[in-house]
Amino acid sequence: MICTIQSVEPINDTVLSVLFMNGVKKTYDIRHLYNKLPQFRQLEDDHDLFKSVKTDAGGYGISWNDELDLACEELWCNGTEC
Repeated sequence: MICTIQSVEPINDTVLSVLFMNGVKKTYDIRHLYNKLPQFRQLEDDHDLFKSVKTDAGGYGISWNDELDLACEELWCNGTEC
């Protein structure tokens, strides 16, 4: 699956709204990552960091900083279509 992200924005303390280039919009709750990738728990405690999410160059993922990022495939496959 080839997907690219047009935009991303936080919609509450743990949920992102992701718009893909093909027009599909999905929500993605980062809480399901906590057991698999515990470093994402810091986003729950640091709301300013969570709100700083941005689309990576080319739309192939999103990131908060150098340590926290997600590929577009994760967001596409595990997001919930709006």
